[in-house]
Amino acid sequence: MSVQRLQKGDTVVVIAGKDKGKTGKVMRLFQEADRVTVEGINLVKRHMKPNPRMQQGGILEREQPIHASNVMLVDPKTGKPTRVKVKTDDKGVKVRVAKSGEEIPSPRKAAS
Repeated sequence: MSVQRLQKGDTVVVIAGKDKGKTGKVMRLFQEADRVTVEGINLVKRHMKPNPRMQQGGILEREQPIHASNVMLVDPKTGKPTRVKVKTDDKGVKVRVAKSGEEIPSPRKAAS
């Protein structure tokens, strides 16, 4: 799945890799690398030395980017993973459409 069909705030399901089957929200998109960062997915431990910014130091868990082909958007109607099409509506505006035919609302518009 191309990163263009995903947007920040979308709910996705991981379809491959160590976190297969887990669901999370897209936090960040990396267009040039075709990768996405998903909340709570692909966690790695990072050992940090104490520094002026982080007095304590210790082991932190952070999300790392995962390839966009390893995630699928969740269909708003069925709640299952779905492929996404981009169609133009009557006004000539591009909209994302799920396999069920349901229009996928933009998370950016829903937040505002």
